Amino acid sequence: MVFKRLLGSLGVGGPTVDTVLDPGASRPGGTLTGQVHLEGGQTDFDIEHITLELVARVEAEHAEGESEGVVAFERFTVGGGFRLAAGQPHSVPFTVTLPWETPVTELHGQHLGVVLGVRTELAVAGARDKGDLDQLSIAPLPVQEAILEAFGQLGFGFRSADLEYGHIAGTGQRLPFYQEVELTPAPRYAHQVNEIEVTFLANPGGLEVVLEADKRGGLFSGGHDALTRFTVGHHDSRDWTAEVDAWVRQLTERHGGAHVHTGPYAVHDHHDHGGDHRSGPGMGTAVAAGAAGLAVGVAGGLVAAEVVDEVGDFFEGDEEDEG
Repeated sequence: MVFKRLLGSLGVGGPTVDTVLDPGASRPGGTLTGQVHLEGGQTDFDIEHITLELVARVEAEHAEGESEGVVAFERFTVGGGFRLAAGQPHSVPFTVTLPWETPVTELHGQHLGVVLGVRTELAVAGARDKGDLDQLSIAPLPVQEAILEAFGQLGFGFRSADLEYGHIAGTGQRLPFYQEVELTPAPRYAHQVNEIEVTFLANPGGLEVVLEADKRGGLFSGGHDALTRFTVGHHDSRDWTAEVDAWVRQLTERHGGAHVHTGPYAVHDHHDHGGDHRSGPGMGTAVAAGAAGLAVGVAGGLVAAEVVDEVGDFFEGDEEDEG
């Protein structure tokens, strides 16, 4: 679904823009393809540039609590430098490469509640207008999916996913935010942890996997967070179920603090959780974890149409903030 809008900053009779992404989900570090369709207005216009901007709904923690906002994390100029005649249709095909850290929005075809969009900006005669927004769907990389499948095989369940503003110290993170996938513990770990959060930081050479456990307190001690990091290659061939189980055991058996499994950097606790975790609008998802791995159900949860509505609402709210 696309959101076709009259370019208000150009006045009545200006051109319209309608960006259509090619069907199917893209992947982090992969290509995004589609076409920008223009239709000339009542007079001729000089199109200076057509820019695509990747935007995300991101949560930020601060002293007053938690808030949400829109973060643009990449821009691509895909066309421009031509004259659009009155009433004339014109299409500009594009192929752009997504950042490796682009968040995952779906797993097994089910939406996770993460909101990403592609916003089209048209510059005409010195005026600019962000005139179109489209939902961006991102599927996991094979190694990301294999790791999440392993969590599912071990009995972990999907709780929620969100984007957190900030930087995880000691990692190669490049974007101004990171994604957290929150998992309910497998039965064998339920007495040790309340939940485990998984963050993937992909790069051309592989993947940093940051795990954080919200550990339960004992009779004479309070709960605390434990953090650890592992690095894997995109084409590593491992028994991922055994590997992930070893990661979790290492994380849960430690007595707090940070630990790095590979690499020269220290990892520090990257944020302070409070007692409540926000799970995104409509994310009362049902979880089915079994032979198929970590599955995300939609019973009582967020379905595709609601995600599209969420993208539209998020865009409109952003426009009001900018106005």
